[in-house]
Amino acid sequence: MKRVAIIGGGASGLSAAFELHKQQCAGADVEYVVWERAPRMGGVLVSERVDNCLIEAGPDSFLTEKPWALTLCRELGLGDQIIGSNDDQRRTFILINNRLVEMPDGLMFMVPTKLLPTVLTPLFSWPTKLRMALELLRKPQAVAGDTDESVAVFVERHFGAEVVDRLADPLLSGIYGADSDKLSVRAVLPRFIEMEQKYGSLCKGMLAARHRMAEMAKHSDKPKPPLFSSLKQGMQQLVDALLTKLPPQALHTGVEVLEVRGNGVCGNGAGWELLGDGLRESFDAVILATPAHVAGHLLQAADEELAELLSGISYSSSVTINLVYDRRAIAGHDRGFGFLVPRSEGRRMLACTFVHNKFPHRAPEDCGIVRGFLGGLRDQRAVEMSDEEILSTIRRELREITGITAEPRTARVYRWRRAMSQPSVGHLERVARIEARLRQFPGLALAGNYFRGIGVPDCVRTGREAAKKVAVAAEVTTSR
Repeated sequence: MKRVAIIGGGASGLSAAFELHKQQCAGADVEYVVWERAPRMGGVLVSERVDNCLIEAGPDSFLTEKPWALTLCRELGLGDQIIGSNDDQRRTFILINNRLVEMPDGLMFMVPTKLLPTVLTPLFSWPTKLRMALELLRKPQAVAGDTDESVAVFVERHFGAEVVDRLADPLLSGIYGADSDKLSVRAVLPRFIEMEQKYGSLCKGMLAARHRMAEMAKHSDKPKPPLFSSLKQGMQQLVDALLTKLPPQALHTGVEVLEVRGNGVCGNGAGWELLGDGLRESFDAVILATPAHVAGHLLQAADEELAELLSGISYSSSVTINLVYDRRAIAGHDRGFGFLVPRSEGRRMLACTFVHNKFPHRAPEDCGIVRGFLGGLRDQRAVEMSDEEILSTIRRELREITGITAEPRTARVYRWRRAMSQPSVGHLERVARIEARLRQFPGLALAGNYFRGIGVPDCVRTGREAAKKVAVAAEVTTSR
């Protein structure tokens, strides 16, 4: 019997457990245990029913184009529970000089693909619009495969500093809680790198991609998929479904693992030992489905080099605020999916989502859900503020930006400390070094949002891949 320990009961850890459970059901001689230090499984996937509304404490959806979360949902029997974003209402605004300006039609993640909307938008100045037009003339350039730079430097080379300030920064701050001058373009926008190398111009690359998508749509009878997908009962429904498939005796909450040691000759497949408060157990393999800095701390005794590489990945903290209003009280102030706030605006709010427009299933017709975000690298103190300070800040800025003056019916504040990984410049090189080091430890695997993607699908993918790796390693080891 191969024993596998999974440390961390978030999306990555539970996905790893489910993969091992499937192998077990298929006849594999494997046993697994999940250890989670929090009092509940699921990590940041937390959904609550409040005032007849469904609110999300963490992510409210995932990108449809990344298949791993959708695949897992269907394997769990949740296929009929998958819902899509209301893309007919998908308008996004940017706060410019304290005024909400709509992102122009045809703008595909900061790259313009339609002439007239780009010319007419007040989002950009005329010098920036001219630079966007001239960007079409850029020629392909050979770039060394390991060359990296920040998103800000990359975008400024193509479109200028104004696009960095008004698009790149707010878009990526809403996703990573970091500024574009800190993030690696190769880790965050790999498609842009490919487009630059093939076409020179990002506009040409996006137009070609758009043409390909249009041709595929002509030959497909399937409707265009929504940008975002979620579940009818919220993202926690994924966690709940996973927990119903896994045996309760394999799941341990409220137990903190403090150290992971090689049992015998470290890393030769002889096994691993978990140490904690009242915990000392041996396993054939270990999956660390924790934040990178936690994994680094746990592995100090096992391998200092690997621990140092993992501990060097930085994280930011964030605060999510859900406000439930009478729909009539915010009517006319809740346009589209919401808005993003550039750093230059001097606000603490990073972004705001009008959930009832994005996912109408989340609220009854008489309610509106407004979701605001604070924190990130630029405002690390936000997570330490009291609920009263947070609510006062978010309501004041909402009033000044949107004109919403009504008192919310209900308010919820959620803090996520060091939860969002930051793929800084050189991140992929660090990941390659981590993976090379891991090859010395066949019974050890890592999973989480710090490799090549930060979303729920990426967590699911890394969890399942980690489970497959250790299962194969355990099979080889025990057959010797």
